[in-house]
Amino acid sequence: MLKILIPTDGSEHALLAVHHALELVNNGLQASFVVANVQDTATLYEMMVAHDPSVLQAVNEGAGQDLMRPAVALLEAAGQAVEQDVATGDAAQMLVDIAERHGCDAIILSARGTGSLRAAVMGSVSHELLHSSPVPVTVVKAVEAAEVDQDEQDGQDGQDGQGD
Repeated sequence: MLKILIPTDGSEHALLAVHHALELVNNGLQASFVVANVQDTATLYEMMVAHDPSVLQAVNEGAGQDLMRPAVALLEAAGQAVEQDVATGDAAQMLVDIAERHGCDAIILSARGTGSLRAAVMGSVSHELLHSSPVPVTVVKAVEAAEVDQDEQDGQDGQDGQGD
């Protein structure tokens, strides 16, 4: 049985990785899952206000648990075994650490596919994981609305004999 890491940031988009993993299970893959969330390192302001690192750790843990809840609920509703892990720091490095700590055989995550300046400067987590992960990484991309419309159009063309 494979153990698969699914990182999530709590967004609807991140659930694409969960849906993909469940599709693999529905097609016969036997797997258990680790759902993970990586919180940003505290800012200087947060450290000055909190005064106590354990407070920041508790806040990060609580926020991570909240953000993982939708992914965990989907997996558990499908009868899948799920572990959870929250870390703080550089997302890609922390996810590699989590994968190693839990003995994961693969990672499935979603990619936003944004072309923002921040993504260009900082590099995306999925891109970093593709290069640094010791296990295979599957990146699930969202199907753009224009692609769906074109696929539907192509399907209709093929059905009515009016194709190219």
